[in-house]
Amino acid sequence: MSTVIMAGAVVLVVLGFGNHVWWLAAAALLLGYARYARPAGHEQGTTSATMPGPGTPTGAAPATYRAYRARRDQQAKWERRYRRERPFEARRQDRGN
Repeated sequence: MSTVIMAGAVVLVVLGFGNHVWWLAAAALLLGYARYARPAGHEQGTTSATMPGPGTPTGAAPATYRAYRARRDQQAKWERRYRRERPFEARRQDRGN
């Protein structure tokens, strides 16, 4: 995907020699990609070697109660952080919409 973005930016820069608005479009494209693109290693289908992310099923029950508590506490921490950082979305989810 990054190859397509870079190729598009190069095309917009080349077009920009005739019309400078294309340079602004290239800058906006690169800025948007840098800001909203997923970090490397988080492509769909890859898995983490450590603990899975929020909402990811583990597939099996924890081996010990201590592992269960650690996983439960981590999940609670993620949920508190989500509510703190996104209060409107959390409120909307509470309403059921």
